[in-house]
Amino acid sequence: MERAGEPQRRGEQLRRHILIAAKNVFLETGYERASMDAVAVRAGTSKRSLYAHFESKDRLFLAVLDLIRELYLNTLKTPEVYADEPAEAVTRFCGRFLQLLVWEPQVRTCRLSIAEAERLPGSSNAYFDAMFVTTHERLSVYLTERYEMDRESSATLARDLLDRVVLPRLLRTLLNVEKAIEHSPEEKALAEDVDLAAIRRLVSTTLPAAS
Repeated sequence: MERAGEPQRRGEQLRRHILIAAKNVFLETGYERASMDAVAVRAGTSKRSLYAHFESKDRLFLAVLDLIRELYLNTLKTPEVYADEPAEAVTRFCGRFLQLLVWEPQVRTCRLSIAEAERLPGSSNAYFDAMFVTTHERLSVYLTERYEMDRESSATLARDLLDRVVLPRLLRTLLNVEKAIEHSPEEKALAEDVDLAAIRRLVSTTLPAAS
């Protein structure tokens, strides 16, 4: 039975509610310390309902990563929404990618995926695909269209550009050398959270002249 005072949720609505609760439990306690009991309590549902949707903690964890991927990609969007001028669109897209990756909950998710990479390689692969591969693909498609580049060249350029923008600060943040962004990473705070001027200089010296 559902807990007294809790809203009655069914089907897909309940599944998503459980995933959001599970995401918070995993991020707060880590995979090993997280329990299905704790997730059920946080979600305000019964263990029977929880296991009806997710047969094991491993399956639940993989589904949480799918949810994180969905939320992340919906927030990141694609380069053309950031500016009409191509170089500025690329600059802000790369900056937004960095901003989202060094946000504290995302940093904890990355650490969690690394910690479980050996035991659950599927989870770390899913995280990498969501955070890096799909982002590279979105930028590569944009470069192909706006700069009339062949797909191989645009893919190489997108990977190089994003890696140069993101990896130094991400590594420092993962190792606690630099603090993660604690507030919600709103797009309006982009210039405060990342060095857009430095990214703009890198983009201007990396991209070919727009056609």
